[in-house]
Amino acid sequence: MEARVATVADLVERARALAARPERAILGIAGAPGAGKSVLSRALLDALGPDAVLVGMDGFHLADAELARLGRADRKGAPDTFDVAGYVALLRRIRAADEVVYAPEFDRSLEAAIAGSVRVDPDVPLVITEGNYLLLNESGWQAVRPELAEVWFVEPPEERRKQWLVARHERYGRDPDAARAWALGTDQRNAELVLATADRADDRFQIEDRSVDAAQ
Repeated sequence: MEARVATVADLVERARALAARPERAILGIAGAPGAGKSVLSRALLDALGPDAVLVGMDGFHLADAELARLGRADRKGAPDTFDVAGYVALLRRIRAADEVVYAPEFDRSLEAAIAGSVRVDPDVPLVITEGNYLLLNESGWQAVRPELAEVWFVEPPEERRKQWLVARHERYGRDPDAARAWALGTDQRNAELVLATADRADDRFQIEDRSVDAAQ
């Protein structure tokens, strides 16, 4: 399955259909670092209003102190730098939909996850979760996919994705050389792992809207 071109309006209508199901649905949005997952997620939230809430995989980043203890600080963002078991447990609680669930959120300005930041009410019909490794089939990540109703894979042209990623690192404080080194080093190794999972998605697409491009 090749990536196709889609507009945000197309994807909003698909998300509305998921929200209209009799039971709560969890929609996964996957893709490599810098692909536009967060931008698309925010667009869906803006369109669906109270019918959707976002719970990101990045809320399960291990703390920097723990990464340092494990010797993994220089590759933050790799699959083994997350609490995948905690993420899966949260998805299962959310699917039960019989109580309020509080989820963590990753604060890029702090480079840390903040517990209890996202409230998921039991009557919200669509929960969106986005992250790199939703389709990874190893190291505990294989337990994620069964919790998701659908997974969409965002796949822009590689050169544009890398440009967006470097720009994002610069926005959050890295100087241009450091931003490029991280994007084309640690991030690129993770990206290659993520891109190899794209065929497991329900759909793959590039987002046509220029507004999404600009937001990167």
